[in-house]
Amino acid sequence: MSLTEIRVKIDAIDDKLVALLEERMGFVKKIGDIKKRGGATIYRPAREKEIISRLSKHKGLLSKSAIEAIFLEIFAASRIMERSERIAFLGPIGSFTHQAAESRFGANGDYLCMQSIGAVFKAVESGGAKYGVVPIYNNTSGLIGDTLERLESGNLLIVGDLEMRISHCFASRSENLAAIKKIYSKDAAFGQCEAFIAGHDLGSLERVPVESTAKAAKLASEDETAAAICSHIAAKLHDLPIMFDNIQDSNENATRFAILSDFVNPSGGGDITTIIAQTPNKAGELFALLKEFNDAKINLSQIESLPSKGDKHNSRFFIDFEGHRDDPLVAATLAKIKKYKWLGSYARG
Repeated sequence: MSLTEIRVKIDAIDDKLVALLEERMGFVKKIGDIKKRGGATIYRPAREKEIISRLSKHKGLLSKSAIEAIFLEIFAASRIMERSERIAFLGPIGSFTHQAAESRFGANGDYLCMQSIGAVFKAVESGGAKYGVVPIYNNTSGLIGDTLERLESGNLLIVGDLEMRISHCFASRSENLAAIKKIYSKDAAFGQCEAFIAGHDLGSLERVPVESTAKAAKLASEDETAAAICSHIAAKLHDLPIMFDNIQDSNENATRFAILSDFVNPSGGGDITTIIAQTPNKAGELFALLKEFNDAKINLSQIESLPSKGDKHNSRFFIDFEGHRDDPLVAATLAKIKKYKWLGSYARG
């Protein structure tokens, strides 16, 4: 079969795909009408996770990550069809949080870039956005205090989450390394890519530190003798060709992002619940708290000690555990805990 014949076959399949997507969107619109009448939420991470899990069982050339990438865009287009809803995220544009938001809400989502975590919370609380995306935990620097404080003191909930490995790329308009004279990036990103810089004999080049890797990509896009160490989305936004991918020294650096909103997810199976629990600062009190979960055979996936906020008489703990707040066993266990703040129950990303 010739190249032309193969392309004709692909064009025919593409036509069928568009026709099937149109048919799918017709049903999506009907679901949207039902949800509007009932006041139901559009974003249902548990349902999306269920679809991707089911489709990933098909054996073929498409990997699970490829299926997920394709269908996340379909889900995003579907949500817009049901009801267009804005997503606020911690900027700048091209940041890793922006990349995380797009990975869940699609490239065509209605995004609102905010300059602080507090501004993201305010945008959702005021109705300026339906969802917010903020970092909540990094495996090298720990919990993000500003996110936790606002969750603990406010009324927004975690309705979904995702963990993303923080990876850097080396991008430039130059066609070869020898023509590059300077590299733009954040100080931290330079430090995270020292092995790549040394391995490609780039140590003598001028390093220009800027406030964000997104800014680095923008500056490099304007200068053919420059390069940027930046995120994938920053390179994409500025049409900056990627020369090398995953150039960071370690692949262990990952950030967990929380998706915030003002509604309660129904129990969907495979859920996780997040709370901040408070105990008296006395011997045995933490043991007693953990024993409640152990007796109920509820698995804890994360527990972190939090600053006391000036209260020497009490200790605070960030806790993730399996199950939904409305599951009978979980509800019974939480009833035995004297003081806690529920931050949300949701399908684990």
